[in-house]
Amino acid sequence: MMKTTETFAKNLGLAAACNMLGVPRSSLYRARQPKAEAKPRPRPKRALTADDKTKVHQVLNSERFVDLAPRQVYASLLDDDIYLCHWRTMYRILDEHQESNERRNQLKHPPTAIPRLEATGPRQLWSWDITKLPGPAKWAYHYLYVILDVYSRFVVGWMVAAQENAELAEILITKTCQRENIPPEKLALHSDRGAAMRSKTVAQLLIDLHIAQSFSRPYTPNDNPYSEAQFKTLKYRPNFPDRFDTQQQARLWSQNFFDWYNYHHYHAALGLLTPAVVHFDQVRTVQTLRQKTLDRAYNNHPERFVKGKPAVTKLPKSVWINPPEIVEETGK
Repeated sequence: MMKTTETFAKNLGLAAACNMLGVPRSSLYRARQPKAEAKPRPRPKRALTADDKTKVHQVLNSERFVDLAPRQVYASLLDDDIYLCHWRTMYRILDEHQESNERRNQLKHPPTAIPRLEATGPRQLWSWDITKLPGPAKWAYHYLYVILDVYSRFVVGWMVAAQENAELAEILITKTCQRENIPPEKLALHSDRGAAMRSKTVAQLLIDLHIAQSFSRPYTPNDNPYSEAQFKTLKYRPNFPDRFDTQQQARLWSQNFFDWYNYHHYHAALGLLTPAVVHFDQVRTVQTLRQKTLDRAYNNHPERFVKGKPAVTKLPKSVWINPPEIVEETGK
């Protein structure tokens, strides 16, 4: 801007050029002045010497004071009839050594590995969680345990209990595996880091059943998305009660809900098939009938299908918990 002002000033005059460009003349005069070299700041006579700073630094990092803040060190030294410097100066000395924060060696937890699990069919990957159902009074709850097949979204096992308990979880997992005829080393069970999930009881059970155990990362609910989404569907049902007065009422409502969810809920991620159709390998039969219906509609009114002959939505080849990132080759 100053260069432009100088150019206009040669032709129009300084005052007119500044008025036209909206530049104060004082700013132009200041810009014309040569910049003075920065002079080094003089060292005050009362400043600590290099040896004094070294001594203070050694005292601050001594075994006695390494855990204390400068204020504490300052007060403690005064009680010992010792004065080295003001505690503000101690902070400045620590800052010179980049030690104004924690001066001890800190242990850092390594980052938790991202769980990456894939299912290409039913009975390969299950997700389980526990949610609270509102009880008869405030702060009173019933606990709903749910085991979900990640690929088919079929609820393979559930239970309503009075508390969150590892022994109850063990019973539910055992009975569900027996009912589903899970072979050894063919299933992975994923969960968050709740107390029941991380219990030794459940861990030993999964070892005995040859089932792989997987956990979400701490404070990362997105690592268990399928159970969370299923709970949202449950609690957003129009007939979800404000409160369940008894466990029997909670069990009866849950039984009706899971019957609807497994056998009558057309899941968007499953190509609008029900979880039961996918879980019990009825996909080909149902999709064949649907395709015949679409073909007949197309033959009767092809002008209504602007994108050509319709086709049923195919199931995904695999379902992931945290799919691996796809890295495109740039050729560099």
